[in-house]
Amino acid sequence: MVDENAEHNVSFPSGGGEAFGFLTVPESGEGPGVVVIQEWWGLTTHIAEITRRLAAEGFVALAPDLYGKRTTHDAAEANDLLQQLPVDQAVRDLGGAVDFLLDLPSVTSSTVGAIGFCMGGAFVLRLAAAQGDRVSAAVPFYGLPGPEVDWSGVTAAVQGHYGRQDHSIDLDAVQQMADTVRKTARGPVEIHVYDAGHAFYNDENLIGTYDPAAAEQAWGRAVAFLREHVR
Repeated sequence: MVDENAEHNVSFPSGGGEAFGFLTVPESGEGPGVVVIQEWWGLTTHIAEITRRLAAEGFVALAPDLYGKRTTHDAAEANDLLQQLPVDQAVRDLGGAVDFLLDLPSVTSSTVGAIGFCMGGAFVLRLAAAQGDRVSAAVPFYGLPGPEVDWSGVTAAVQGHYGRQDHSIDLDAVQQMADTVRKTARGPVEIHVYDAGHAFYNDENLIGTYDPAAAEQAWGRAVAFLREHVR
C-alpha cells in the first residue's frame, strides 16, 4: 500500500518478476502520471530530484530503478552498467511502471507521460513504441535508440530536447525519427535543439556540460507539454 501524500521507494510487478522505483505524489494527493527514466548513472539523487520537481508541478512521478539499486558517478562504470542492462528487461520494467501508475488511485490520467535523459531518453521512445496508446506524451532529453526500433507503435505526442554541441547524438537521425513518428503520432512531434552539449539538464554537472539557461527553457517546455497531453 502506498501513502499517497509522500515520497516512497516502491515495488511493482514486471514480467512475472518484481521491479523497484521511487515515487513522488503532489501535495494535492493526486495528478497525472509520469514515468521518469534514469540516465546511465542509475537512479541517482538527481533523478529522484526530477521526480520531486514533477510532483511540485502537479504530477505523480515514478522513476523505475533499472539497475537494481546500483548507481555510479564514474563514466566507465556507467557504461558497463548500461551494457549489462538487457533492453527487453528494461522495457518490461518500464511497462510495469506504466501499469503501476495507472492502477494508483492518486493518478488522475487515463494515460501516462514519459520523460527520460540520455539512456533514459532512448528508453522513453522505446517505451512509447511498446505501450502505444497508454503513453500519451514522450519527452526524450538527448537520447535516441538504435535503428532496430519499430516506430509504428508510437501514438504519443513527442517533444525532444537535444544539444547542438552533443557529439554523441546525430541530429539528422533525430529528425528522421521525428519524421517517421509523425506518421503514427496522435499529437505533435517537435524537436528542440539548444546551443548546449550532452546532459545540459543535469545540474550535478558530472561531465561539465550543465547549461542553466538551456535547462530552464527545456524544463518549461517539457512541463507544459506533459500538462497538455497527459490526461
